[in-house]
Amino acid sequence: MNQCSPFRSFKTSPEVIRLAVMLYVRFPLSPRNVEDLLHERGIEVSHEAVRFWRLRFGPLFAAEIRRKRVSGMRSSR
Repeated sequence: MNQCSPFRSFKTSPEVIRLAVMLYVRFPLSPRNVEDLLHERGIEVSHEAVRFWRLRFGPLFAAEIRRKRVSGMRSSR
């Protein structure tokens, strides 16, 4: 089965998208705060992009984290 990357239509790298979403979700930050933090690291994105990425990729990343957490719990038994 051929699986396509969910990031294929974005110019921004998957690592930057993942970082932006994780900053937004993990810490009590607004999209504008995430935009400022990324700007300090030399990454130019808009707060609207951060908001869009969270809506689009947030559930995907959450499912990935849950999957890893469950498989880790099963392997430690």
